[in-house]
Amino acid sequence: MTAGGQTRAFGLSLPDYPWEALAPYIQTASTHPGGVVNLSIGTPVDPTPELIRTALAGAADAPGYPTTHGTAALREAISAWFKRRRGVPGLDPADIMPTVGSKELVAWLPTLLGLGPGDVVVRPTVAYPTYDVGALLAGATPVAADSLAALPAEVRRRVRLVWVNSPGNPTGSVLPVEGLKDIVDDARSLGAVTASDECYAELGWGDWDSARGGQPVPSVLDPRVSGGSNDLLLAVYSLSKQSNLAGYRAAFVAGDGKILANLINSRKHAGMIVPFPVQEAMRTALADDAHVQQQKDLYRSRRARLLPALESFGFTVSGSEAGLYLWASDGTDTWEALTRFAERGIVVGPGTFYGEAGHGFVRVALTGTDERIDAAVERLHGAL
Repeated sequence: MTAGGQTRAFGLSLPDYPWEALAPYIQTASTHPGGVVNLSIGTPVDPTPELIRTALAGAADAPGYPTTHGTAALREAISAWFKRRRGVPGLDPADIMPTVGSKELVAWLPTLLGLGPGDVVVRPTVAYPTYDVGALLAGATPVAADSLAALPAEVRRRVRLVWVNSPGNPTGSVLPVEGLKDIVDDARSLGAVTASDECYAELGWGDWDSARGGQPVPSVLDPRVSGGSNDLLLAVYSLSKQSNLAGYRAAFVAGDGKILANLINSRKHAGMIVPFPVQEAMRTALADDAHVQQQKDLYRSRRARLLPALESFGFTVSGSEAGLYLWASDGTDTWEALTRFAERGIVVGPGTFYGEAGHGFVRVALTGTDERIDAAVERLHGAL
């Protein structure tokens, strides 16, 4: 009760979860005689590789509490993965921690860093909405900007955390080494942490397709970016996309040793722990590159079929250099575009969910089975 006798409501004051707004479009699409093709959410649809499931089952006898910091074997596997796949040699396993999926860390990082009222959290202008939610949970202020230099001086001096998302969700844009370094240098000049959400890093296309002669997507911990020091840097990665482990909630964070030590201590108090069987599954997944390449080849094939079909439907695809999405616009309002797709039994993601700069765009996921992707392609071409 308050002093005036009024009952104060329980619960957090957060925006409504945006995906509920898709319900009428899903209903329309579901009336299509060929069934709905839902390409709105980037949830994996292909099987979890057998070697990972075997590792999970083999570790199922786990009566004791797991370690918040992660087993030494897992952290060593992550360090080896950074060297082999991300161009980050010599990462101290002590400066690594598994997390319960990457979304959990994104949402709680500002709070765990001790941010609060008056502090500013910067995120890209078109971005995953959880960056804003994390700031709100901490009582900090989220600000959309692609360059810290563009911020007013009064805002700049309050910046404590800068989120980088490369490859980006939903745009699929990739920051090259120089672009990442500029952000890191500017953030460091303000004493701010740069946290880089890199969960699509293995899914580069074109110039970023290392399997086809392109260059790997750079990490914020790459020495060319970091200058050889991980101070004020955190890299976040998830195995959901590369290994079809969304259901396992398997991810990790690495970087600044002092920050990691504090995060580990706080998470011990809060019980934020990755189950031991999942840690073992992660260790196995990170040591095997073959299944990652096989999954990428599936997405490459689906992308190659879906992109021209979208163009034939009157959409221009922009960005989309990496990741699981095609960022597209036909020049109309986002919701008008969603209606066009729904009338053909296809559900896509509204660009408006990703900030003001997303108006007029839709996000089309590659996460459909081959049969569903082919159904979408046929309907989009048939619309001519």
